Amino acid sequence: MRSAFHLRLPSLLPALLLLLLSSCLSYRPRGALAAQFDVGVILEPETWIGNISRTCMIMAVEDFYKANPDYTTRLFPHWRDADNSSISAASAALDLLKNVQVQAIIGPQSSTQAKFVANLGDKAQVPIISFSATSPTMSSSQNPYFIRTAWNDSSQAQAIASLVEAFGWREVVPVYEDSDYGASIVPHLIDALQEVGVDVPNRSMIPLSATADRRLVLAELEKLSRSRTRVFVVHMSYSLAFRLFSTAQEEGMMGEGYVWITTYGLTDLVDLEGPAAARIMRGALGIRPYVRNTTKLQGFKARWRRQYHQESVNSNVTEPTVYGLWAYDTVWSLAVAAEAVRASSNSPFTRSNVTNGTTDLGRLGSSPTGPTLRELILNTTLVDGMSGRFELVEDGQVLRSTAFEILNVADDGWRRVGFWTPTHGVSRHINKTTALRVVEWPGGGTKPPKGWEWPTAGNELVVGVPVKPGFPQFVTATNSVPDGYCIKVFEAVLSQLPYHVPIKYEIYADNHGESKGTYDDLVYQVFLRVSGIHLVRS
Repeated sequence: MRSAFHLRLPSLLPALLLLLLSSCLSYRPRGALAAQFDVGVILEPETWIGNISRTCMIMAVEDFYKANPDYTTRLFPHWRDADNSSISAASAALDLLKNVQVQAIIGPQSSTQAKFVANLGDKAQVPIISFSATSPTMSSSQNPYFIRTAWNDSSQAQAIASLVEAFGWREVVPVYEDSDYGASIVPHLIDALQEVGVDVPNRSMIPLSATADRRLVLAELEKLSRSRTRVFVVHMSYSLAFRLFSTAQEEGMMGEGYVWITTYGLTDLVDLEGPAAARIMRGALGIRPYVRNTTKLQGFKARWRRQYHQESVNSNVTEPTVYGLWAYDTVWSLAVAAEAVRASSNSPFTRSNVTNGTTDLGRLGSSPTGPTLRELILNTTLVDGMSGRFELVEDGQVLRSTAFEILNVADDGWRRVGFWTPTHGVSRHINKTTALRVVEWPGGGTKPPKGWEWPTAGNELVVGVPVKPGFPQFVTATNSVPDGYCIKVFEAVLSQLPYHVPIKYEIYADNHGESKGTYDDLVYQVFLRVSGIHLVRS
């Protein structure tokens, strides 16, 4: 099992040589008690990600040391609740750094919280490792001790743009929450869409408070319904997304003609909420990182279900989600690095040089092992991680995905309709270029929507039809519904437009069914735009 991971040694030789003496001194005979390696974990246990990931991390610790019984260190997690607050997350981190003197912190969950905690990690020289803070605005260039073990949100922009291009849609509106997490993907998404010739006419930003206030969501949906674009990319938290889709369904915006695409941070909603989410999201498309369902992963999922449902008896969740798998691999990666450092909680932080500090932050020291631990984590590779090959790149984040799977919401949940890869683009199969499987769209149809409809609040196209004797096969205007060759050609052309145009025929006749004037008179009505009249020639 130990061959399943390795360290990239050439860049680490100086650090390892410095640790050689302490490594020798810390040698323990086989069977001796392992040194405790204190690790802080900041989660939100009341959320799906927090609850699921906690079970994954507990299992990861057990699995790792069962596979490596001769290790001389053992991770000891100190759990803290971020309580859905950046201030609470920062307070928890400060407590872990100052009072527990943890060697690393896993978490927090959200990008907004991670920004606060990462600043503390830099000051204390303690790695802050997040498996779920996916905002592109978070990076190790700004916070050297921040390490992201999840895929950056910007990595999915190209996949979404390719999906839009594959169906020939010309306009897309991003719908996102008003937060750092929600807004940070938008510039990357717009760039990717514009590269394939897709326009972004506007954006829809929904406040977080809309989770508890349907009226705020309804106001945004009404704006969207008045626009011509019918393709929406949704990027927001689970709770706000559930409110959005339930309101959209009530307002008829989950019906024929609409296209909804969810980013991977939201695609797991159907798995987590079950039939309730599938019902309101039916027909939506979603993407998420593709993880091969290996025998190893299948065995882990079976064990995870047993343990998770012992802890959460009333939960219907059946999958650990990709975030849970990243959390599992994060623990393994840290455990490998911890053994290389061979440090314990008995290695105290150095005192701060600030002598007159009156706050906890001012008196915060720094970890003597932090710089080496950071380098070791960044140079650890899990060849056969639970989420696949788990390898960090130089900028402190996990190696970008090689594939996304494309999913479609059906009555019983998600069903896979294809993949996206850099090599083959959007395709039914992961290793060759083929058409996607049939998609069931909102409203139940299988014909791809045009993606552009006449606004619901827009005016009809009023078409003037002249009344004149002769050649009725071209235009017959003896009743309120004209017919003839010209009418059929006109309607055939309209049907080929990438959007729907509602029309109303206006017969240019008097009360006796005779022409109201000359042909020139009718043309002049078009010029004057009387009653919005346009013209179909006979």
